[in-house]
Amino acid sequence: MNWNITAGRPVYVQLIEQLELAIVTGEYPPGSRIPAVRELAAEAGVNPNTMQRALQDLESRGLLQSQRTSGRIVSANQDTLHTLRVQRAEVYVADFLRQMHKLGYTQEETLELLQKATFPTVSNTKEES
Repeated sequence: MNWNITAGRPVYVQLIEQLELAIVTGEYPPGSRIPAVRELAAEAGVNPNTMQRALQDLESRGLLQSQRTSGRIVSANQDTLHTLRVQRAEVYVADFLRQMHKLGYTQEETLELLQKATFPTVSNTKEES
């Protein structure tokens, strides 16, 4: 997983967001095992306690489940995963609309641009958000 931790925002919040994205995009599919806390912390370059806090948050929200013998796994609850996907999409849409407003576009002009736009072609590499 490619981590992107920046200054100015709490690290654990950024970890949660990036783990959510990995779950919703299928990098960690439903039922799959999440790497151990220390492994994830080393990958991200953060303190293991900070990573543990992020994972506990995801677990408390039902996105991850702890299993004694196999660590944490991604929830197989499709309703929970669908809700997360919708929430993430709403955040992206709100950000997009704010940026369009800053550029001076009206709602109608923005809608017109969207109707003309096409989705990017799928490639073997996933784009970062």
